[in-house]
Amino acid sequence: MKRVVVLGGGVGSERDVSLVSAEAVTNALNQAGYDATMFDVSDDVAALVAALTPKPDVVFNALHGRFGEDGTVQGLLELIGVRYTHSGVVASAIAMNKPLAKRLFRDAGIRCAEHVIAQRDDVLKGDVMPRPYVIKPPNEDSSVGVRLVFDDTADLRMSDAEWPFGDSVMVERYVPGREITVAVMGERALGVTEIRAQNGFYDYGAKYTEGRARHLVPAPMHPDAYAEAMDFAVRAHQTLGCRGVSRADLRYDDTAGEPGQVYILEVNTQPGMTPLSLVPELARHNHISFAELVTWMVENAACDA
Repeated sequence: MKRVVVLGGGVGSERDVSLVSAEAVTNALNQAGYDATMFDVSDDVAALVAALTPKPDVVFNALHGRFGEDGTVQGLLELIGVRYTHSGVVASAIAMNKPLAKRLFRDAGIRCAEHVIAQRDDVLKGDVMPRPYVIKPPNEDSSVGVRLVFDDTADLRMSDAEWPFGDSVMVERYVPGREITVAVMGERALGVTEIRAQNGFYDYGAKYTEGRARHLVPAPMHPDAYAEAMDFAVRAHQTLGCRGVSRADLRYDDTAGEPGQVYILEVNTQPGMTPLSLVPELARHNHISFAELVTWMVENAACDA
């Protein structure tokens, strides 16, 4: 029986969501016949190393955000020499660095919205690009810190307490239309989901609060645009060097009619595994149960070292 340690929690802003993901994964793996235990990761690295001694057969990395998704804990797992799920060090680090990832996407012919990297003080002084635009941290996930700037009512307070993300701000052209996402499993796109948030913006609360968003699977969009979204997601996965499961978040601008244009926003190398998460939902659409999904991820875990 394979021993699997599931990492959850972490020290980032998505700690609570990660714990829910880790618990769901641990339960599913035990039901599938693995010896799975969950470890709540903190800033105590020695405790984490102790939890991985003796080495398990596989580590299921259910951490989200900084430390867990940015290549940091992946580097530790490489040093230990244990197989782990999801992407490796380089792909994880690049995906978390939104400006660098977008540069690679453009080079690969994947359509992206225009953006600039500005200093916080410059953003507060005035518009660094024509409105509407989106401001976001360059290296956060799950819409953490994201704000829409349409008019003078936009919340631009950015003190250290209100903007704990440093002095660099990513300012990106707002793409009108619809919010869509694509799950990639291995080298295959599982389909496109359209997300309709109750308040019009798929923010952190809408992602993880039941009833705050509707998921339309498959997304009701023109077949050519649907195929382009699938292609962009797979190419982005390959461009970053991802492995296992990833999820691409995109916008679909159909305001001028169908077919519209698809724009990639980012790739999540460790998408959520909560009961409300998008990847398990798209897996079910392909007749893949949650237990089958996490089993496949464990059996396809790898270590580059």
